[in-house]
Amino acid sequence: MTAARLRQILKRFGRTRLLVIGDLILDEFVWGSVERISPEAPVPVVWAERESVMPGGAANVADNIRALGGRVSLLGVIGQDAGGARLTEELKRRGLPTEEILIDPGRPTTLKTRVIAHHQQVVRIDREKVERLSPQLVDGLIDSARRLIGGVDGVLIEDYGKGLITAEVLKAVIQAARRKGRMILVDPKEEHFSIYKGVTALTPNKKEAAGFAKVPIRDRESLIAAGQKIRKRLNPEALLITLGEEGMALFSGKSPRPVLIPTVAREVFDVSGAGDTVIAVLGLARAAGARFEEAARIANAAAGVVVAKVGTATCSPEELIRQMAGR
Repeated sequence: MTAARLRQILKRFGRTRLLVIGDLILDEFVWGSVERISPEAPVPVVWAERESVMPGGAANVADNIRALGGRVSLLGVIGQDAGGARLTEELKRRGLPTEEILIDPGRPTTLKTRVIAHHQQVVRIDREKVERLSPQLVDGLIDSARRLIGGVDGVLIEDYGKGLITAEVLKAVIQAARRKGRMILVDPKEEHFSIYKGVTALTPNKKEAAGFAKVPIRDRESLIAAGQKIRKRLNPEALLITLGEEGMALFSGKSPRPVLIPTVAREVFDVSGAGDTVIAVLGLARAAGARFEEAARIANAAAGVVVAKVGTATCSPEELIRQMAGR
């Protein structure tokens, strides 16, 4: 992709609006250092020096869109608790909308606490409830989605398997988006694959793709076999399988073979939230008029930026330009 074409696409980001629907997560980080091993057990003792919070899950997808200049509406559920209040406060601080976020008094806000020492994650503690939402909340979620879809260029669904994305929700959202002619991109969860039929694009990682296709991905031929099996069952316009340090594989059009996009990450400190960045930038670029291959290459470059940062992160337009220029 030429620099001029990239700048043309980036320039259009500010005219796009996307609806992000999915599991909202508060990512909490405890930053410190390790100087000794505990006498009580063979584990490191981390001296906590500071703490921070960042939007996670669907909230991180929305934040990635904002960081690149796109406009976004965010739809999800939090608890009526301290975690929900902190997440709402952090979203507002970043200029992200919170008015469509629903509150479930009986459900804790999903909280992931990561302890980081010397740029390495020592342990992660998850606090969550993954049961399905109440019928009242599901109805409210669907009503909000139907109302918002007409005013956006596309819908991004971030499924972390926390109970929000169900067959009922997906069916209603997909039908509403199709009626309005809007694209639907999904960052999927392996156990929910069968309910994604009819979406525009899917962005699974290698493990998720292999699990759903029941084809262990070990080489190019097994990758093709898994990709073709998923395409045959779900019929998306595009399937973008992220392969970690091996980059990405994009299946689109009539060719059975994917376009292989090598990673551009020069350093990898933390892969937390990299999948959020991929779907955010893929959707943003498509809404800005990029072809799927162009959008995938831009998303790949953005992912290379965020994995070089510790913690859930975003990518700026300037960082994206430098990354794609190889600087």
